[in-house]
Amino acid sequence: MRVLSRGTRLVVLAAALAGCTAEVGPEGEVAEAAGAIEIMNALNMNALNMNALNMNALNMNALNMNGLDPNSLSAIRDPGPNGDLAREFVKYAVSCSLASDQSFDFTWADAEEVEHPESYPGVLGLEPEWANGPLSLNGQRKVSACLAGLTNMYGVHVTISMRGPEAPLKIVDPAELQAYPNVEGAFWGNLWADTPHLYACYNGDTVANSRAHQRVCAAGQLNPDSSITECGMIDIVGPCSDVCEPVSSETGAHPTCLVNPGTQDPTTTEHVVTTALP
Repeated sequence: MRVLSRGTRLVVLAAALAGCTAEVGPEGEVAEAAGAIEIMNALNMNALNMNALNMNALNMNALNMNGLDPNSLSAIRDPGPNGDLAREFVKYAVSCSLASDQSFDFTWADAEEVEHPESYPGVLGLEPEWANGPLSLNGQRKVSACLAGLTNMYGVHVTISMRGPEAPLKIVDPAELQAYPNVEGAFWGNLWADTPHLYACYNGDTVANSRAHQRVCAAGQLNPDSSITECGMIDIVGPCSDVCEPVSSETGAHPTCLVNPGTQDPTTTEHVVTTALP
């Protein structure tokens, strides 16, 4: 088990719903550098595609009912492409949920029966209790928001600031707020719901800056015909000003957003991840 400091909440994104990677360290490494948490590799768009995961037995109930029990997750031992996606999803879910002194360890065998030991370290510690039992509803929402925030359509190297109204993302270094002043948007939802869903909203004042940094999952990719392409299953619901409370000057994050945007339901959730760029 590798123990890492949580540091500030900067993440070098390996965050793509289509394959983003970070650019420092060897493949798979999670390390602290320059006060930032750096996450390597990529979260492929298909790794968040529920149909692809369910086809290979990695349904969200399997992840939830047994906690993070490798013996209950046949999908992560699949030697084929679906197994790659399942392992990728679990790796990023672990980085969001578990603390830096925790890890998720298992072994799988490829088609040639060569064994591959895996150890996925925790990083952010949003729901460390998942190591011992099922995710609560709040835990489901926290981890889902984190996974949506760790998303880049193009597979490029991007550094962002991740913030939230709850610990541990609530405590933000003032220097980080100054270095990453451009809030691009917010992400929330629940991948474990009966109907899995992820939402994103954007800051209209920073859309051009976000697209210049090749971060488009909050506002969408602008196509030549002026249409918008969303990032996989993440549903862009419009400007954050329409669906979220204004950004807090203290945390640099949206305190709450509507649980069910686009409906008459006024219920809000604080399980929201806000992202910002230089």
